[in-house]
This record gives sequence, structure tokens and C-alpha cells, in this order.
Amino acid sequence: MEHEPPNPGAAMKSMADELPPEFAAMISPVWRKNEADYWAARDGLLAEYRGRWVGFAGGRVVASGTIPVFVAHAAEEAADAPFVTCVGHEDEPERIRTVRAGYDTGYRGEPLPILTVEFRAAAGTPGVVLDRVIADTGADATTLSWADCRAAGLDRVPGRVGRMGGVGGGSVLSVVFNIWVQIDGREYPCRVHADFAGRERILGRDVLNRLRVLFDGPAGELVVSP
Repeated sequence: MEHEPPNPGAAMKSMADELPPEFAAMISPVWRKNEADYWAARDGLLAEYRGRWVGFAGGRVVASGTIPVFVAHAAEEAADAPFVTCVGHEDEPERIRTVRAGYDTGYRGEPLPILTVEFRAAAGTPGVVLDRVIADTGADATTLSWADCRAAGLDRVPGRVGRMGGVGGGSVLSVVFNIWVQIDGREYPCRVHADFAGRERILGRDVLNRLRVLFDGPAGELVVSP
């Protein structure tokens, strides 16, 4: 369903204002301005960009495409604190669905496919190595608990506002970080949501779609090929 733009006669309310105050304070005022400028220009963007992801900053589109993790990283390289969204679908959350089929045999239920992944705040720099990261082909993006985000140093890098939801519907706002992960000696762009309430580590399709992954349930193995 396409998003209806804000009432032009009403004061623009930022998505960041819906976050808890301690997290809203992390959001750059430049990002807030780019968000407001996007909505001012949005009707004029529909003809060219409807259904595409864009990064908007300084009154213009600085990156666009169909894959959000690539658009988000490209926009961050092109401009300061860009507003990233899917034109015409701004309120649709990135779905996070936990796959219950894998290889942590101690899990209560079907075993979970888990990996050990290094999360890096910046490309080419040491990060934090986290185990028990669920490889979730049903998740649009990656999620970490806020404690894990802090361990990775993400509380010291710019955060943006995003929206995530579950398979059962509904959505919540989150803080999103454009970071990097290292798996099997190679580095990949990642779009990670900080989950303020949950504790699971979920590696979503923003990263998994860049990999060749074999889910070998009978053998109890998860094989990642470079």
C-alpha cells in the first residue's frame, strides 16, 4: 500500500521523534533536515523513483536502486546523513522473520542455522566477533540487540531511523546502522537494525544474498562459500 504524504499544512514530525528520547538524541539534525526536505520534494520524485530505494540529501537524490543495503551505503558515501527510503512505500517496515530450521540442536524446537560473524563499524577496521548469529533467509535486514550494537562500537557512529516489523504484522521504529561484516575472510556491506527489546542476533538477506550458502540440515552443517 502506498504511503500518503504528510499533511502539507501541518508541522513536519520526524520519525526520530517517535523513538525513545535517549535514542532520538543520537539522530543527527542533518538527517532530520534531509528527511523534511525529502517530504517536501517527494511528490516530484514519484514519476521517476516510485518503488525504488533512494538516498536523499541536500535537496536531491544522491543514490538510488532496488537493493536497500547498496543504496544506503552509496548514499552515506555521497552525502552527510542522507535520508534513505523506498519511494511510495515509506511506511513499510523491513520484515524480520526468525527461521526455525537449522543446526543449533540445543534450541527448544527445530535447530537453528548459526554462524560466527565479525561486525565492523567501518570497512577495513577490527570489529566485534559474535557467535550464535542466526542465518535468516526470511529477514529483509540484519538485527542485533542494543547490547551487541554497543559492543561493536555502533553507539559511537551515526545512526539513522528505520522501521522493522515481524511476520505477524505491525512495525516499530529502530535505529539503523550502515556497517560491514566479515565472514570467511571477506567483507560485506550490512544494514543492521538495533533491536531495543530483543536479544537474538539475526543475519538477514542484506548479507546472505551476497553469499553462497548451503543449508545442509541432514548433516547439521551450514556451509558458506566465498
